[in-house]
Amino acid sequence: MSNQTKIIISAIIGVCFILGAVALGVSFYKAKGPQKTVSVVGLAQRDFVSDLIVLDFHYSVQNMDLKTAYNELKSQNEIVKAYLAKKGIPENEITFKAVGNDKDYEYVYNSQTHVSTSVFKGYVFTQSVRIESKNVDAVEVLYQNLVELLDEGVNVEAYSPDYYYTKLSDLKMEMLAEATQDARMRAETITANAGSSLGALKIANTGVFQITAPNSSDEDYTWGGAFNTSSKNKRASVNMRLTYYVK
Repeated sequence: MSNQTKIIISAIIGVCFILGAVALGVSFYKAKGPQKTVSVVGLAQRDFVSDLIVLDFHYSVQNMDLKTAYNELKSQNEIVKAYLAKKGIPENEITFKAVGNDKDYEYVYNSQTHVSTSVFKGYVFTQSVRIESKNVDAVEVLYQNLVELLDEGVNVEAYSPDYYYTKLSDLKMEMLAEATQDARMRAETITANAGSSLGALKIANTGVFQITAPNSSDEDYTWGGAFNTSSKNKRASVNMRLTYYVK
């Protein structure tokens, strides 16, 4: 074989090697290079009614004698128990918390000596009561009529009831599925209108649950998730952010 022929063959082999390397590089770039994606946000909302109510109230007695004050509180406890039973509240839904005990003082200012002195006004015993019930309507009626205890000598003070939902975990699972389905439908619509098709799911991010009163204008969503307890009627919402590959 002549030297000229050897040179030609070597040149051809070199060109083939270069072309092969270029082809391999192109294939690698197509396989590992950036892929087209589409990101969408799906939303789910659900209105529901609370099935658990929590009502807290308290009352106090005051007397200069410690034992007398305590006995007066015990008597009022019996009055309250009888009242709650009459209103149809079961004993297992009522919690009488630990009794609070304090001393009451009044500070009197003497304008002549410009000195304030404390005057003992008596011992104060306070009883706090909590009701947790699934009979929401009955406890609401009770709350509206607790003032009736004044007729029996019990000076009761009640807080606004709190409302909860005992099936919230199940509701959250259902709403996550709805938000995911809503997001996928949006992604399919976008890719179809763009002349493409939806590929595999790349990333899924769950938003926080927001529970507010329906049609409320004074409640804001928060990064940690709002959780309204003041309204019996509630609205839950959650979003899902999905990112899909596009074919």
